[in-house]
Amino acid sequence: MTTTLGLREITPANFEAAIGLRVRPDQEHLVAPVVTSLAEAYVHPGVAWPRLVVDGERPVGFLMAFFGIDWSGDGTGTDVRSGLWRLTIADGEQGRGYGRFAVESVAAEIRRRGGTRLTTTWHPGADGPEGFYLGLGFRPTGETSGDQTVGELDLRG
Repeated sequence: MTTTLGLREITPANFEAAIGLRVRPDQEHLVAPVVTSLAEAYVHPGVAWPRLVVDGERPVGFLMAFFGIDWSGDGTGTDVRSGLWRLTIADGEQGRGYGRFAVESVAAEIRRRGGTRLTTTWHPGADGPEGFYLGLGFRPTGETSGDQTVGELDLRG
């Protein structure tokens, strides 16, 4: 049973714990290492929202979200999205509700900022997280991002 689930900013005090989080070996091809995400957050200041997922004080996962990004690619702002950029739940910690908590936390932050949909991507296939995302109510948009499926969760309901 979980104690107190929460999100923590990445700080010097928890940096090593954050970059030490690893998914199962068979999942490593599905998500970038946390250290890569933190490097991307550094080079995209104000865009990336990296957070450590904790159960009490114990790190169990990592997420990185984004808010208000113009996906139209032409600067028109006709397709502004917010969503989950990365999600890592540590090996040995999966199946305990931490992933659901992470997604719900990002959804709450998007709502707080006035958004109505949460966008994410996942690798398709039996070994990927598609079942997890579909089980949370995400629906594929028909788009792809590289080799990944783009999915959306309607936050208005």
